[in-house]
Amino acid sequence: MTSTDLNLREIDACLFDVFGTVLDWHGTVTRQVARLSKGLLLEGSQDAVDFAEEWRAGYYSHVKRVSHGGEGTGNTDIMHRQILDDMLTTPRWSHLVDVWGESDREELTMIWHNLDAYQDTIPGLTELKRHVNILALSNGNFRLLLDLAKNQGVPWDGIFSSELFGSYKPNKKVYQSAAYHLSLPPHKIAMVAAHRFDLIAAASVGFKTIYVPRPAEDSREVRESMRSKKDGGEVDLVVKDFEELAKLIREARQS
Repeated sequence: MTSTDLNLREIDACLFDVFGTVLDWHGTVTRQVARLSKGLLLEGSQDAVDFAEEWRAGYYSHVKRVSHGGEGTGNTDIMHRQILDDMLTTPRWSHLVDVWGESDREELTMIWHNLDAYQDTIPGLTELKRHVNILALSNGNFRLLLDLAKNQGVPWDGIFSSELFGSYKPNKKVYQSAAYHLSLPPHKIAMVAAHRFDLIAAASVGFKTIYVPRPAEDSREVRESMRSKKDGGEVDLVVKDFEELAKLIREARQS
């Protein structure tokens, strides 16, 4: 195997980002915030999209700060609620305060526990599971990830929450801790994600990297520019979806 060729037969475990890679947070949150807004955010409206994306942007800001050693909770449920409360104090969203009391905000936060799976997620992971170990490696707190798997029937062999490792991706210790608990050298682990930053960080500790473009993740420019190292790019493999990845790994194991 050269530095630009990925030998899929060597992969023992595939670790998956969850939000945006395995599950569609964008479509689900956009739809559900409108449903719960009592008519103030129309389903499919730009306001509903903007609310979901601002909520997610708050997540990224929090994760970046904590992963670089800053202050903040390591529990995503607490984080999501804090961001929601902060958003409702801003001029754009303050009109929602009157319709979203304490119980409503708890229900809104729980949206993140039942996100839609992409069409290829369950069949692709089910096939992959026959050939390699498949685990979540996510910034979600453990109970959140457990509920997501249960609600959508995601067939994980295991769940790694960054909450258990004391930081968030892309902090290197999250990836290193996962490798330690798998008792595997990094080159036998592949990180699968729809986010370039996640894969760059995983590669820095020796993981193999597999990019899966998703429409709401990364910019269009980034998605369209991602290439395998073999083709002059930054990651080891680019696939269109999980079913293609499962097919490639199955064929590699059978060759």
